[in-house]
Amino acid sequence: MIAEPEMGGIIKFLGIDVGTSGTRALIIDEHGRVVASGTAGHESFASPQLGWAEQSPQDWWRACQVAVRFALEASGARGDEIACVGFSGQMHGAVLLDAQDDVVRPALIWCDQRTEPQVEELSHLFGVNRLIQLTCNAPVTNFTLTKLLWVRENEPRNWERVAHVMLPKDYVRFQFTGERAIDVADASGTLLLDVAKRQWSSEVLSRTGIDKQLLPSLWESPEICGQVSGRGAEATGLRAGTPVVAGAGDQAAGAVGMGIVRPGTVSATIGTSGVVFAATDAPVLDPKGRIHTFCHAIPGRWHVMGVTQAAGLSLRWFRDRFGAGPAAPKDDARDPYETLCEEAAAAPPGSEGVFWAPYLMGERTPHCDPNARAALVGLSATHTRAHVIRAILEGVAFSLRDSFTIFREMKLPVDRIRLGGGGARSPLWRQIQADVYGHAVEVVQAEEGAAYGAAILAGTGAGNWHCVDEACDAVVLTAQTIQPDAESSAVLDQAYRTYRRIYPALRQI
Repeated sequence: MIAEPEMGGIIKFLGIDVGTSGTRALIIDEHGRVVASGTAGHESFASPQLGWAEQSPQDWWRACQVAVRFALEASGARGDEIACVGFSGQMHGAVLLDAQDDVVRPALIWCDQRTEPQVEELSHLFGVNRLIQLTCNAPVTNFTLTKLLWVRENEPRNWERVAHVMLPKDYVRFQFTGERAIDVADASGTLLLDVAKRQWSSEVLSRTGIDKQLLPSLWESPEICGQVSGRGAEATGLRAGTPVVAGAGDQAAGAVGMGIVRPGTVSATIGTSGVVFAATDAPVLDPKGRIHTFCHAIPGRWHVMGVTQAAGLSLRWFRDRFGAGPAAPKDDARDPYETLCEEAAAAPPGSEGVFWAPYLMGERTPHCDPNARAALVGLSATHTRAHVIRAILEGVAFSLRDSFTIFREMKLPVDRIRLGGGGARSPLWRQIQADVYGHAVEVVQAEEGAAYGAAILAGTGAGNWHCVDEACDAVVLTAQTIQPDAESSAVLDQAYRTYRRIYPALRQI
């Protein structure tokens, strides 16, 4: 057990999540109760060409400073009351630094799709089966290695300057601590890690010509890997010397925050992307490479993960292009997604034959196709906005069900399903998911996302809990269980069978 902060008071832990749209800082106490949070938005990601996605690492650091100060102010806590800091963040990005630690170019982030030629190169160089043996994963455009190869081949002058490679949250932690570190969970999404052995793959590094010296040191998620530096303290208001744990990529950290730490309990999270996540006691592989096998944020444990590229992004795309609708007058202070779901509730289950294929950013699970494109199918003159919005909600759920279908093929147990992200906040979307999965779904009391998991990892690393399992058993509680409606579930089960035929038809054109 750690000592109380020098100035007295309740022990507090800080979790920081460097997301796509913003950075969130969350403070919890030693019982896992949320004390306060702060959020600062990022500049929108740039897309210089179709399928490209880039962000400024310096903007993440700016947003982090603002978010941490907001959280401290909201909690009334002093910086020296924070006993430990944990990090989470968007996965798969490529932050490139030169020898002076200056950013070489904007970071290629997780949803960037430009690297299809590099995926083909890796497939020919190793063979997909060999890469799965080496890294537990097939090559896809999202992984960090493909981004490094793209820069090396297309921007040789920039590549000559590269002295260090980091992932998004690790760049921000570097600004805090001056330490170059990464956890094995986030490193699993680079295609450079031997996931089974939890170490960098010497064969992948050697055959691709990536110098190991470019990469940060590897840590387990709850391990203390540095301390807040004087510069970090001045920038954020924290105390210099505050320990910092390695943390985890947003999916593993979010799973910790939802108690997805043992086999049998699975999460379905709808954020910008959508993820179905299951913990395993060993690195379980899909020989077809349709899902990812990564190290978990718990030492000695792994997880499997299916990903929908444009889950919440599908609804945001509709809102941005077509508005929140007649149910949302200009002076309506409600969340626009709430009004969209209210409108969608007017349409029946199955959307009377309207389907949404959510491939706005290509697709990972189960198609591994960066060229997949979204489509509305089955429209007639009688359909309304409500049908289209509901079809989007159902289409995202169908896409996530694809991952559950693969889990069943792999004989992975699914005893409990917990919902997370924005999709867990909508009563309609919760019910749609229960009906589409044909399984009861749960919502946890503190659905605070990856920042909450990062704070739990900080508390574990500081010794407040002996291990992550103990922490989750103590603080993650179920708030609500939603049962599937038998009649709606039957309609949506038949609709899912039709949905499964849409992608093969689209691919032909």
